[in-house]
Amino acid sequence: MNDKWRIPIFAFLFAGALLGCTSAASRIKDIAEFEGVRDNQLTGIGLLVGLNGTGDRSQTFFSTQMIANMLQRSGITIDPERVRVKNIATVMVRGTLPPFVRQGSRIDVDVASIGDAQSIQGGLLISTPLKGPDGQVYAVADGSVVLGGYSAGGRNARAQLNHPTAGRIPNGGLVEKEVLVDFTHKKNLNLVLHSTDFTTASRAAKAINESVGSAVAGAVDGRTIAIKVPQSYENRIVEYMSEVENATMDVDIRARVVINEKTGTIVMGNEVKISQVSIIHGSLTLQVGTVFNVSQPAPFSREGDTVVVPEETVSVQEEKGGILTMHEGASVEEIVTKLNAFGASPRDVIAILKAIKAHGALQAELEII
Repeated sequence: MNDKWRIPIFAFLFAGALLGCTSAASRIKDIAEFEGVRDNQLTGIGLLVGLNGTGDRSQTFFSTQMIANMLQRSGITIDPERVRVKNIATVMVRGTLPPFVRQGSRIDVDVASIGDAQSIQGGLLISTPLKGPDGQVYAVADGSVVLGGYSAGGRNARAQLNHPTAGRIPNGGLVEKEVLVDFTHKKNLNLVLHSTDFTTASRAAKAINESVGSAVAGAVDGRTIAIKVPQSYENRIVEYMSEVENATMDVDIRARVVINEKTGTIVMGNEVKISQVSIIHGSLTLQVGTVFNVSQPAPFSREGDTVVVPEETVSVQEEKGGILTMHEGASVEEIVTKLNAFGASPRDVIAILKAIKAHGALQAELEII
């Protein structure tokens, strides 16, 4: 059997998938949101009961302490060191409090084991307070956990699908306290873009002014747009905000090349340009192997032995290189056409783009994921 190594001299790569879009008409609501209208994260630590022997083990000391505290609140005093319960697991509970949610509303909560439980399948969460960053309780979570996997079997044979130590409780959180957001008497509103871009901020302000019919909006920076509330909308603030967020505009897209090295995929837009650059494409293949020959004595000879003689072999093959020249300001279509005609593979193209970027000829951001 031969061992082979391929040594690439010049490798250049290009895209597996290319998407071209310079700008697209979008609504303001799709690229920005009003300041103060946001989700809030809630967290808590609780107990999951009803597990079939798959809960936390004795080395998880905080589980036994939580059990002892819960029993003490019910009037039962017990030493935590004497607790030996495998049907209970300590879990981290997390929920998201949407804006404008009211007291009595329901939210979904996620549950994940923080001990050494084998599985939380079939568990029931005891009422767990969920607190915000300010330490106040905004919701209470409880209910049965729904898993996206399972774990079954014994110590020597076990079958497992996905993560049996994390799950979700649909509508398991009951909102007890609201996060007040009042726009009733607002004279000014701030609109915040999802990503920073001065061109997009300027276009958004112009689109809002054209939609409302007066100069009410102005870009403060590359991400914030200050909007005045006209006197005619003072008592119709929700209607005014709806009109603002439904204004349409062309979103400017920064020139960027996104590369996924795992799949060999490259995505870039028509706005990506390159300066004049020459690319040399060639390869040198070096194969190093060992051939085992058999050495035998002459027929009917009583002298000599049959032995295996290794013979080292080296072969070198050099392919003829070619030259591809990209002209100043080449577009994506030209890059795709020429590199495909040149015979570059998707992974070769990725190497080419890295080399062009290192040379300084690629006029775009290069992002590798």
